[in-house]
Amino acid sequence: MADNIGRKRLVVGAHYGLKDWLAQRVSALILGIYLIVFGVYAFVRRGIDYEVWAGMFAPLWFKIVTLIALGALFYHAWIGIRDIWMDYVKPTGVRLSLQVLTVLWLLACTVWSVQILWRV
Repeated sequence: MADNIGRKRLVVGAHYGLKDWLAQRVSALILGIYLIVFGVYAFVRRGIDYEVWAGMFAPLWFKIVTLIALGALFYHAWIGIRDIWMDYVKPTGVRLSLQVLTVLWLLACTVWSVQILWRV
């Protein structure tokens, strides 16, 4: 019975996972604020066609705000998908492969998003 206590015992603190939980909430808050700003900006413009859409993303401040929102979106997605892989995929090799593929996919989405955003 005394073997359960000591250096071989896996101990996790009360704050285990707090950073990820907080990051999920902060990134969701950033996305919510962005959607409100985007919605108000789009609502004021009424009648969105390509020129209005391109004009919306033309100012540097809107590109920066959009990049921040995209960063929050991709980080939010990473935390969520990573937790799904860790909770439901038990074979370590498969889980690692899925995590690497997820990171590569999210990085590709990030590069593609920046490329699209800076073309406008």
